[in-house]
Amino acid sequence: QVQLVESGGGLVQAGGSLRLSCTTSERTVSFYGMGWFRQAPGKEREFVAVISWSGGSTYYADSVKGRFTISRDNAKNTVYLQMNSLKPEDTAVYYCAAGARYGGIRHDDYYYWGQGTQVTVSS
Repeated sequence: QVQLVESGGGLVQAGGSLRLSCTTSERTVSFYGMGWFRQAPGKEREFVAVISWSGGSTYYADSVKGRFTISRDNAKNTVYLQMNSLKPEDTAVYYCAAGARYGGIRHDDYYYWGQGTQVTVSS
């Protein structure tokens, strides 16, 4: 069982930035593709970004492309989501997940999930 812990959420004004982190004590996380998803109140959980096990491949949802950057440091067992130019519609609970080596955009592509961190963007 891989336990993932997100951090870095908070309240920020529109146009601001936040960096989310997802850490685990499991060294084997370096073998997993890692994804970020988010869920706003009353909405389904949606894909945000994914990075392959090596960090060589990334993919983003159209809604965040050009504003968010996913990266990983396998030596630190940590995945990051740098979020710039935040908008009120980015407000959600953000979850990281570990899955297949190249990840995916579907919930079913992932085996393990964190508990989430709240991001609130004020207008």
